[in-house]
Amino acid sequence: MNPHLDRLQPYPFQKLRELFQGIIPPPGPGIDLSIGEPRHPAPELIRTTMLEHLERLSNYPATIGLVELRTEIAAWLGRRHAIPVPDAASQVLPVNGSREALFAFAQAVIDPTTTPAPVVLSPNPFYQIYEGAALLAGAEPWYLPTRAENGYRIDVHDIPQDVLQRTQLAYLCSPGNPTGHVMTLDEWREWFDLSDRHGFIIASDECYSEIHPEQSPPLGALAAAQQLGRSDYPRLVVFNSLSKRSNVPGLRSGFAAGNAAILKQFLLYRTYHGSAMSPVTQMVSARAWQDEAHVTENRRLYAEKFAAVAPLLRPLLPAGLPDAAFYLWLPTGVDDTVFTRELYRQYGVTVLPGSYLARDFNGCNPGAGWVRVALVAPLQACVEAAHHIAALYRQLNPHTEESA
Repeated sequence: MNPHLDRLQPYPFQKLRELFQGIIPPPGPGIDLSIGEPRHPAPELIRTTMLEHLERLSNYPATIGLVELRTEIAAWLGRRHAIPVPDAASQVLPVNGSREALFAFAQAVIDPTTTPAPVVLSPNPFYQIYEGAALLAGAEPWYLPTRAENGYRIDVHDIPQDVLQRTQLAYLCSPGNPTGHVMTLDEWREWFDLSDRHGFIIASDECYSEIHPEQSPPLGALAAAQQLGRSDYPRLVVFNSLSKRSNVPGLRSGFAAGNAAILKQFLLYRTYHGSAMSPVTQMVSARAWQDEAHVTENRRLYAEKFAAVAPLLRPLLPAGLPDAAFYLWLPTGVDDTVFTRELYRQYGVTVLPGSYLARDFNGCNPGAGWVRVALVAPLQACVEAAHHIAALYRQLNPHTEESA
């Protein structure tokens, strides 16, 4: 067996199940806000387009994807980010959801033969795929804390020079999971400068980019690169998907886009990896990338939830609402696993302990004392859960004064 498998840690939701063992919640269906799974209805246009193209199940798909899909993704990138339309033949590659591609990317770009072992940089807390991808590629993860006191911004000056010299890949996530932080142009400039000096590749995970306040679309890495004169996207690949944008997590459809030379090698890897997307899914995806009306409606539904729960959780939101994404990252005032257990035991509400999304590194776990709340349930369920979260916070932190 691959010896690196022994280095993988239990997935957060497995740990959550173990945390709840022996607990009997109140009667009723409960409210699950632990997993970032969109639950708004899938758009009708996706359903109808799928039925229209079922005959394509008779064809083997090409890993590079249909011209129709690559063209629509490139056009969407141009519209969304106000950048020159990427070359659909060389700068866009369809993938089976961003999760699969983010993992596979490390296997393609990491050279595990270097001594000492290569490093993969990751925010901390983080999406667990980054860590697993690094470990199974034979690299050493190096965790970069994102804390409330610095606005969840990674301080690149804290990265040791010897670590940067070994770094081959950096995973960045904007909007961030779980914090919702959107990277600024200055942050991107810092990271591009580091990439230039040390030669590592940047993988920008932007799967939450379309869940944002209507008038505040997040800056993406491709747009930042263009603004900084990096028109061929050196050492940069971005990842996005339809899962959150279009409420189709089961479709498993996304893309990688950016530097043509890197994507050429990634395509070579994927050709052997057996990761071609179904032709039916490709045609459905092309139609979804064309349409913005359903995305606008999706944002409206999330905005309605944020507006309803924010007043109820004001003591837990000292910095206000997140920049983007559909998460709330809330302090607990007590051990986050204790808070999570009690919330489930007393109210049947499930959230995810922040310590499960982070690692103990350099003497601290920056997720400890926080919980991630995914506003994916219906509006009234989110409001009910917010009442319970606030009540438990007051119960466990009796000396905390509420703001007006």
